[in-house]
Amino acid sequence: MFRSFFLNRQWFAWSVLGSLVILLATWYKVQLDVQINEWFGDFYNTVQEALATPNSVELESFLAKCMTFAKIAGIYILVAVILEFFVRHYIFRWRTAMNDFYTSHWPKLRHIEGAAQRVQEDTMRFARIVEALGVAFLRSIMTLIAFLPILWTLSEQVTELPWIGPVDHALVYMAIISATFGTVLLAIVGIKLPGLEFKNQRVEAAYRKELVFGEDQAERAEPPTLRELFVNIRKNYFNLYKHYLYFDIAKWSYLQFTVIIPYIMLGPTIVAGAITLGVLQQILRAFGKVEESFQFLVNSWGTIVELLSIYKRLKAFELTIKGEPIVEHYPADT
Repeated sequence: MFRSFFLNRQWFAWSVLGSLVILLATWYKVQLDVQINEWFGDFYNTVQEALATPNSVELESFLAKCMTFAKIAGIYILVAVILEFFVRHYIFRWRTAMNDFYTSHWPKLRHIEGAAQRVQEDTMRFARIVEALGVAFLRSIMTLIAFLPILWTLSEQVTELPWIGPVDHALVYMAIISATFGTVLLAIVGIKLPGLEFKNQRVEAAYRKELVFGEDQAERAEPPTLRELFVNIRKNYFNLYKHYLYFDIAKWSYLQFTVIIPYIMLGPTIVAGAITLGVLQQILRAFGKVEESFQFLVNSWGTIVELLSIYKRLKAFELTIKGEPIVEHYPADT
C-alpha cells in the first residue's frame, strides 16, 4: 500500500516531490486563512464605526476593504483549484503503483474473495482517502501553528468566564477541552463501526461475485442463491444503520452544541462591552479554527472507519504475497 509508491524510484517525482508540493500549497492556504482573519477584524470594526456614526466612513474606503477580501479570496480559489487538479493526478499515480504491484502477484491473490474488487476499486479508494486524511491532518497541524498564537493573544481581552471567573487564555483551554471530549466520545460510541464496514464489504463481494459468474454460466446466479446472498447484505446493512444511528446522535449533538460554546464563554466580555465587533469576529474565527484543528478525529471519524475497512482488505493481499496466514475477525451481528 505504501512501499509500491513511496519507496519506488519510478514514482519518486510524484510520491516525494508531489507530497512536498501538496504540503507547501496547504501551508500557503493556511496563511491566506490568517490574512482573511485579520481582514475580518478590520472590516467589522469599520462596519461598527459606520453604523454607530453615520457618514463617518467613506464609501470608497469601505469598498476598498471589500476589494481587499476579493483579492485574497481570488488567490485562495486559484490555489485551491490548481491543488485539487494536482491531487487528482497524484492519487491516480498512487493507485497505479498499487495496481502494478498487486497484479504482478495476481496468481497468488486471485483466490481471495473479492480480489478483483480489491484491485480495481480499493486501491483507488485507499489512495484517495489516505491523501485526503493526510492533507487534513497536516492542515490541522499548520492551522494550529498559525492560529493558536493568535487565539492565545486575543484571549487576553476576555475578562472572565461565566460561573468560573477570570482565567488567563481561557479560550485556548476551552478549545482543547471541547475537542478532547468530542474525540473520546466518538471513539467510544464508534468503536464497532470499522469491523461492521469490513463485514459489509465481505457480503457485498460475495453477492457481486455470484452475479459476475451468472453473466457467463447459466447455472450460476439462480434467484434462490441471489436471494440468500442479498438477505445477508440486508441484514448487515440494517445492523450497520443501527450502530450509525447512535453514532450520529452523539456526533451531531456534540458538533451543534460546540457552536454556542465560544459565545457562552465570551458572554461576560460581550455584555461588559470590553471588545469591539471586529475583535469579536477575530476571536470567533480563531477559536473555530483552533477547535476544528483539535477536532480532526471527530470530523474524520467516518472516513477513518471506511479507510480501516479498506486497509484490512488490502492487508490480506500483502499477507498472502508474503505467505503469511490471514486471520480476519468479524464483529457479532448485534
